[in-house]
Amino acid sequence: MASISNLFSGHAPFKHLQAHMRVVHDCAKEVVPLVEALIAGDREAVAEADRRIAGLEGEADKLKHVLRIHLPRSLFMPVDRRDLLEVLHQQDSIADTAEDISGIFVQRSMTVPEGMREDLMALTRRCVEVVGLCSDIIEHLDELLSVGFRGRTAQQVERLALQLNEAEDETDALERKLERTLFSLESELHPVTAMFWYRVIEWIGDLADHAEKVANTIRLIIAR
Repeated sequence: MASISNLFSGHAPFKHLQAHMRVVHDCAKEVVPLVEALIAGDREAVAEADRRIAGLEGEADKLKHVLRIHLPRSLFMPVDRRDLLEVLHQQDSIADTAEDISGIFVQRSMTVPEGMREDLMALTRRCVEVVGLCSDIIEHLDELLSVGFRGRTAQQVERLALQLNEAEDETDALERKLERTLFSLESELHPVTAMFWYRVIEWIGDLADHAEKVANTIRLIIAR
């Protein structure tokens, strides 16, 4: 293993932030097969997806702790340490949320009401796509550093961030639509089950919300 002085020299903090985001993205992607398995009523596949998500969330946590402990107090680059920690926090929140979603599906053995299935799948896929756009933005961090957060790379990142913002707006609309469907089905569900479904819908939307917060922080860094 490289020494700490080498590990966090030059572009290294960005590279480790990128490595963390790749694991986080992998974790979020597993929510799609998780929901597919839940809709299909395949409890074994739900449990398998839950194990994959838990493993990836644990890997993301390890990367987060290493970066937090060894990130220098002052860096010779035009980025505030607090901004990097905020990006790290929001990235990690994506993985934490994915684990929360899978955990509640396993613990409560939830069944998806038929009227919610199509919209639930659409919301899940779109939210994970937003996380993918966030990952694309983070992949440009070391290049942004090289060009001083200016020029074509900064413009490209700005376009990606705007695309992400628009996609996140779409997830908000999908979330509201799904909540309206759930509201129409409340009389057919146990009150506690309905409550948990509202929570799950919110958590799936949070995947995109946290990704948007990452993108907005990067935009602030570029603007400075």
